[in-house]
Amino acid sequence: MDKKKIMICDDDEGIIDVLEMILDEVGHTVISVNDSLKVQAAIDKEQPDLLILDLWMPRLSGQEVLKHLRKHSTHHQLKVIVISASRDGEQVASNAGANQFIAKPFDLNNILDSVNALLN
Repeated sequence: MDKKKIMICDDDEGIIDVLEMILDEVGHTVISVNDSLKVQAAIDKEQPDLLILDLWMPRLSGQEVLKHLRKHSTHHQLKVIVISASRDGEQVASNAGANQFIAKPFDLNNILDSVNALLN
C-alpha cells in the first residue's frame, strides 16, 4: 500500500490519538488539527489525500468546513470521511458532500476499511 497523507480534524484529543495510532500503524502519515478554524489552512499547506472530519466542533462545525471545501477550494475533490455521534449525522454529512459517514463510537476496522477503500 502506498503511504498516504491523512488529516484528522476533531476537537476530541482522545479520538485524534486513537486514529493517529491506527493510521500510523498501517503506514500512513497523519496530521491532526483540533481547531476547525485552522483546518483549511492546514489542508492548503499539507495537501492531504484524505480528511477525517468530526461534525460537531465548537466555533465552526464540520458541516461548514466541508461545505466550504466543496464550494470554494482547490481541494473540492478531497476525499472526506465524516465521523459523528449525531443521529442525523449521516444525512448532514451526505448533504455537505462527504464521501463517507462513520458513526461514533466507531469500530477501528470500519475506519481502516473506509480509508483504504477511498484511497485505493
